[in-house]
Amino acid sequence: MLLLLDIGNTHTHLGLVECETIIRTRDMPTSAWSDGTAAKRIKRFVKRNRLSEVSLCSVVPSMTTKVRSFAASLGLKVFELNSGTVSGIGIDYPNPRRIGPDRLANSLGAFLTWGAPVVVVDFGTAVTFDVVDQKGNYIGGIIAPGLSAMTSYLHEKTALLPKIKIRETDAVVGRNTREAMLIGAVHGYRGLIKELLKKLRQELGVRSLRVVATGGYAALMASKLPEIKEVRPTLTLEGLWLAWKNQTKRTAD
Repeated sequence: MLLLLDIGNTHTHLGLVECETIIRTRDMPTSAWSDGTAAKRIKRFVKRNRLSEVSLCSVVPSMTTKVRSFAASLGLKVFELNSGTVSGIGIDYPNPRRIGPDRLANSLGAFLTWGAPVVVVDFGTAVTFDVVDQKGNYIGGIIAPGLSAMTSYLHEKTALLPKIKIRETDAVVGRNTREAMLIGAVHGYRGLIKELLKKLRQELGVRSLRVVATGGYAALMASKLPEIKEVRPTLTLEGLWLAWKNQTKRTAD
């Protein structure tokens, strides 16, 4: 079986592939690679299944080294997704090595599933937009503060603003501090997404644009954004699997 590892700043997303299907997913804190609990957590996740290889994308270089050591201890080969190993999608970007591998995984998964042009909006620690143009090339994107990061910053940098839990709200005028913050976060964030997608359509010169959302707040944000046609929580893992599959096929040929 193939173990998928998508290592983000806050969470590591795990996936298990059998017969070309992701049969199980789970999240664990990325800090588990530092505190020594990662191997035990992965063992519980894998259960009695026998692993054959690891497919990895990571935006935390210090943790990437620990993953390689973990895989080596089990005798597992590691495929690491980056601009030099990705296949199935073109890259038209000034410095390909600077592209986050998770962004390549998202773009590859979206392109091979829905075609081009396509935009992926990933609601993670940061919200990222990744763009695949009409020619099937990754051309870049947009990075903005994540929803949780934005609200946490307000709490940390002010004396009176509380930490809030993000949820849907129909209110437009806040009748208390928490409600006012929630309106600014949820409605305001949708406004940000809507405007950026409008600019991307103009830049690409298309009237309609397939938009796929993934990440923690994807379902919440997409629920009242008609511009977002697809919500795919496992998109990064799917792209990571497809990248491994393409590389394996290319090596065999």
